Amino acid sequence: MSRRPVIAIAGLACETSVFTKARTLSDAFNPQRDDQVIDSYHFLRRELGKEARWKGALIGHALPGGIVTRQAFEMLSDEMVSRLQRMVADEERLDGLWFDIHGAMCVEGLDDAEAELLRRLRLVLGHDVIVSASMDLHGNVSVQLAHMCDLITCYRQAPHEDELETKERACRNLVRLLQSSPGPRRRPFKAWIPIPILLPGEQTSTRLEPARHIYAAVAEVEACEGVIDAAIWVGYPWADEPRNRAVVMVVGWDEKPVAEGAERLARLFWDARADFKFVTAAASLDDCLDAALLSAPEKRPFFVSDSGDNPTAGGSGHVTWSLARLLDRPEFKTSDSGYTVIYASLPGPKAVETAVEAGLGATVTVVAGAQVDDVYAPPVTMTGKVYAIRQGDHDAVTEVVLHIGSVFVILTKLRKPYHRERDFTGLNLRPRAADMVVVKIGYLEPELYDMAKGWMLALTPGGVDQDLLRLGHRRICRPMWPFDKVFDKDPDLHTRWIASSNDPLREA
Repeated sequence: MSRRPVIAIAGLACETSVFTKARTLSDAFNPQRDDQVIDSYHFLRRELGKEARWKGALIGHALPGGIVTRQAFEMLSDEMVSRLQRMVADEERLDGLWFDIHGAMCVEGLDDAEAELLRRLRLVLGHDVIVSASMDLHGNVSVQLAHMCDLITCYRQAPHEDELETKERACRNLVRLLQSSPGPRRRPFKAWIPIPILLPGEQTSTRLEPARHIYAAVAEVEACEGVIDAAIWVGYPWADEPRNRAVVMVVGWDEKPVAEGAERLARLFWDARADFKFVTAAASLDDCLDAALLSAPEKRPFFVSDSGDNPTAGGSGHVTWSLARLLDRPEFKTSDSGYTVIYASLPGPKAVETAVEAGLGATVTVVAGAQVDDVYAPPVTMTGKVYAIRQGDHDAVTEVVLHIGSVFVILTKLRKPYHRERDFTGLNLRPRAADMVVVKIGYLEPELYDMAKGWMLALTPGGVDQDLLRLGHRRICRPMWPFDKVFDKDPDLHTRWIASSNDPLREA
């Protein structure tokens, strides 16, 4: 029986905004180790899992937020390195590494954190180990990261309904390469093309054109003879590093289709730059609320995305700006207004504690929000009836609902995204019967999208402000669309060949 390749699994994933005061600590990554890592990926319990011996080192997936502290990064990366060192010592040979990352992690005092992490892992693994990376399409791919990887791919859908499919593809490509060259291993050609565009996901959703047809072309390129994988990264706009921009990469065994495919995708993306629009009508918060109030019954529930503080894009979740204005609207001051409004959500651990102690039906006055991010608005004071209490949530820990006038406000001990219908119904809220649902989110995740009969995106302030030009980027490469609308010349969209990971890096 032939020897099965031995593949380690490691990586840290976190999407972090540099435009919020929040910081991401080590516990936020919920580190998984050893068999916990394997159990995190159901496809490793099927046929693919039998084709190699998979060894979990350490993975950590944190809810998006503020910059990762240097202490957290050093602690987690040191443990990852130590575990890989023991793995290398215990195994006759380690053949591969699946590097499971997001690609938009910012760390205090570091640029290009994922490349730095892989550099440290490579010092343990050496240059003979084949590395396959899976990433979010909102991640960033520097030359250095591309060089240290042998295979690399990212999601092709936003919202990311193909997350597990992408991770499985990264693993399958790695296994196939290891099986095809068990001795001294060939390395595929890697085409890398940077594109001077930096847009939010809310303007590049694959639900709509032009992203729909651009990402459809990715699979067409991948299907070409001699190509292993193709990918387009939109990049992450709420960080401020030189690597923040769109990138195309194609990897494969035949230079010609690899280069042609990469250049085709890069040209498609660049040529469509002025066609990218918000996924739905976008306006000020007041205009969105007015539109919701004027909407016909068949357009309800009317969803409003409080986009500037979206906790799944890197917002702190603590910004009170929108909630304060919502509660100040005269239409929602009384419970008999005829409207039912749901607001999700705001962290306020002391407010939650007060509500829990008071109990269901009690009227309480609490202060919440702005605990870690008071840049845009101060804490908000609210008086309302305790409508619901729920304990034990994975993210929020404890949730309460205050009924304030005609608004049901969800408060949490820790921040939480509200993406599923059960997030609401578990609190005895009926979003489908509401007139308006205001959620801290950008584009609506699938279940919310299915519920919404009407929808607008509010351009609100916060760490992930959709109005990128008012954030004050200083370190991204220029010119960069949409920060610069006039270019002296077209960008160079020809293939840059990235050296194999076992060869020195050349200037791309």
